Amino acid sequence: MSVVKFFSGAKVPLEMHKVRIVQKLNLVPVDRRLEAITEAGNNTFLLKNRDIFLDMLTDSGVNAMSDKQLAAMMECDDSYAGSETFPKLEAAIMDVFGMEYFLPAHQGRAAENIISKVFVSPGTIIPMNYHFTTSKAHIVLNGGLVEEIIIDEGLNVSSSYPFKGNLDTAKLEALVKKHGAKKIAFVRIETGTNLIGGQPHSLQNLREVRKVCDKHGLILVFDASLLADNLYFIKTREKACRNMSINEIAREIGDLCDIIYFSARKLGCARGGGICTRKKEYYMKMRELVTLYEGFLTYGGMSVREIEAIAVGLRETMDEDMISQGPLFIEFMVNELVANGVPVVTPPGGLGCHLDAMRFLPKVPQSEYPAGALATALFIAGGVRGMERGSISEQRDENGNEVYSNMELLRLAMPRRVFTLSQVKYAVDRIVWLYKNRDLVGGLSFIEEPKMLRFFFGKLKAKGDWQKKLVARFKKDFGDSL
Repeated sequence: MSVVKFFSGAKVPLEMHKVRIVQKLNLVPVDRRLEAITEAGNNTFLLKNRDIFLDMLTDSGVNAMSDKQLAAMMECDDSYAGSETFPKLEAAIMDVFGMEYFLPAHQGRAAENIISKVFVSPGTIIPMNYHFTTSKAHIVLNGGLVEEIIIDEGLNVSSSYPFKGNLDTAKLEALVKKHGAKKIAFVRIETGTNLIGGQPHSLQNLREVRKVCDKHGLILVFDASLLADNLYFIKTREKACRNMSINEIAREIGDLCDIIYFSARKLGCARGGGICTRKKEYYMKMRELVTLYEGFLTYGGMSVREIEAIAVGLRETMDEDMISQGPLFIEFMVNELVANGVPVVTPPGGLGCHLDAMRFLPKVPQSEYPAGALATALFIAGGVRGMERGSISEQRDENGNEVYSNMELLRLAMPRRVFTLSQVKYAVDRIVWLYKNRDLVGGLSFIEEPKMLRFFFGKLKAKGDWQKKLVARFKKDFGDSL
C-alpha cells in the first residue's frame, strides 16, 4: 500500500494489488434495514449477511487471501497425525518470531483458554495494557483478576500521542510491590489494543516491560493477533525503528516475549491460531490441553488447508505493502470524518475507524448504550455493519450492577484487502449525514441479556420511536436512493 500525490494535490492511498475474485454485495432499501435490525434485536452480530452492504463488524476471519495462499491450500497433507503440512507452519513461526515450540489452536480465544487454564489460578493477578473481551473472560473464569495498567494517555480518546497502547511500567512496579511477584500469573501485552481504538504500543515500551519482568521473574505473554498493524506503526512512528525491516521488528518482539499467541483470523489472513514459545517447560504444560480441547498436535482444530494458508500468510505479513493497507485506509477515513467534525478516536489506529459515541450522541446516557445505539443507527442509514465496543461489551458485576466502559466506541473494522476506496467514501458520507441528524438518535435497553459476552447474543429494543423518525428523515433527504 502506498500513498500517492494526485495532480490535484490530494494524497490518496493506492492499493498495491488487483482484484481477481469478487463477491456480490446487496444494498437493501432503508425500510428493510429497519426491519432487519429490529429482527436482530438491535444487535449487529445477529444481522443476516443478506441485509448488509458493507460488513465492518470485524477483521477476524474476513480478510482477503492472496493468490499464493489459495494455491498453497491445494498442497495440503490431510493426515490426522504427522501431517507434512504442519512443519511448514512451524517453520513460518520460526522465521517470524524465532520460537522453536508451537501449539496449534482453532483461533485466538482457544489459545487464551489454554494459557489461562495453565497459568491462572484463583487469586492471581494478570496485569495488562488493556483487556480484550474473551481474554478477560477466560482469566476471570479461572479465578484471576485483570489489572489494566495502560498509560494515562491511552484513555484519552482525542489525542496525537503515537503509542496509546503502551503499558505503564511504573504501575507494573507498583503492582509487584503491593502484591508480590508470586501473586502475578503473567504480564499480558495486547498489540494494537482492540477496545481503545486499535492503538499501538512501541517497541521501546515492550523492551521496558521485559526489563521489569526480568527483574521480578515474571512471565511475559503477548497477544499478537493485531500485530500486522502494530508493526506498521512501529516502523513509521518510532524513529529508532525506521531503518529496521518489518521482519527485524517482529523477531525482536519474539525475542522479548516468553509466550506469543495469536488469532490467524487476523494475523495471517486465514482461520486458525496458535501459541508459540521458546521454553520447553511452558510448551509441555500446555501441550496436553491442546489435544484435549482442540485436536491433535499437528492440526489443533484447524483444517490442514488453513494451516497451509497461515504459513504463507505469516510470511506475507512481513511485506510492508500488505500490512499498510489497513492503517492507510483507516487514516484516510479518520481524516475525512475529522474534516467534517465527526468525533473519532485519534490518532488513527489499526483494526478500524472508531467513532466516539459519547461525543457523537451526547444526549444518550451510558445506561442507554450510546455505542450500541449508534451501531443500529448507522446500519439504518447506510447498511454498514459495525461493532459496539462500549458498555454492552462489558458485563455486570457480581451484584448485577452495570459496569460502564471507559470508552463508548463504534468500531468500523477495515478487513485487509477487502474494501475499495469508493466504499470507504460511501461509509464516510452516511456517517456524516447521521452526525448532522444525531439529535434523532435515542438509546437502547435490554430485552434478553446473557450473563457473559452479552454483546454476542443479547437483544435490545429502541427506547421510543427514534428509529422510525430516522428512516423518515433519510427518505426526506435521499428520496428513493438506497
